Amino acid sequence: MAGAIAYISRDTDGVAWNKILTEALGPLDFRTIANGLGKTDDIEVALAWKPEPGLLATFKNLRMIVSLGMGVDHLLADDKLPHVAITRIMDDGLVGQMSEYALYWGLWHHRDIERYAASQRAKKWKPEEFVDTIDRRIGIMGLGSIGQDTSRKFAALGFPTAGWSRTAKTVPGVETFHGRDSLAMFLGRTNILVNVLPLTRETRGLLDKTLFAALPKGSFVINMGRGGHVVDEDLLAALNSGQISGAALDVFNVEPLPPNHPYWAHPKVHITPHMAGYTNPRTASPGVIENIKRLRSGRELIHRVDPKTGY
Repeated sequence: MAGAIAYISRDTDGVAWNKILTEALGPLDFRTIANGLGKTDDIEVALAWKPEPGLLATFKNLRMIVSLGMGVDHLLADDKLPHVAITRIMDDGLVGQMSEYALYWGLWHHRDIERYAASQRAKKWKPEEFVDTIDRRIGIMGLGSIGQDTSRKFAALGFPTAGWSRTAKTVPGVETFHGRDSLAMFLGRTNILVNVLPLTRETRGLLDKTLFAALPKGSFVINMGRGGHVVDEDLLAALNSGQISGAALDVFNVEPLPPNHPYWAHPKVHITPHMAGYTNPRTASPGVIENIKRLRSGRELIHRVDPKTGY
């Protein structure tokens, strides 16, 4: 008999996932952390988002962990994580949401919307100096599915667009850089920086004073990767000096962002509560369903994560 599927997330109740998985796989023993997990030795698959450290290690017969986000740093941070297959979702809906977020803030900055809003409040008719699209260079850090989709959409709007990744990637219409040796060159040609890197040992703290100094003065930063990529005090210093003209931040080192954090009141920081991309069960479920079928029939899994690289 197939084992239970546990939904480990406090963000939603799991009803949508239960419905979709049941329709595809037939009757399920589907359990949620909100309603009680019952006898955890029965759990075969865990659909997890930010589980309590050590929790998954108590599932003695667990065979597969599915990250309910496209990143898996929230799982790999658990030093008691069991040695079972880890897979991640591939969600076209979430990818689209993430690129929408980047495009919104990129265009918002490019078209000086904040200045026009201030002029409206002051009842002033004040056209701002026009910046040609061809002179506003976009740089995307991270060329996975989200980064590639985002870069293609910026390029389609006529922005000179480049991407940087750990290993070589090719994206039609996008200039690409890879490796640490090319990072400074990539940053030097970037006016709007969008971070969608995975959080790994190599990328934690990458957005620091050295990186901000390598950008052209007045650059704008959009972080929708992970909060751990940013050294907060370095970003604040760069904003205060004018090296960075503004930042749109969706992710933070501590979430929820503490009420006393200086980001809240900073006039150049724009905060959203980790909402750039929501996992959509309708669009994320096909790969999860396929992997459950493969697990139960002994076939090779798809979208499997390498814990050593973090993705």
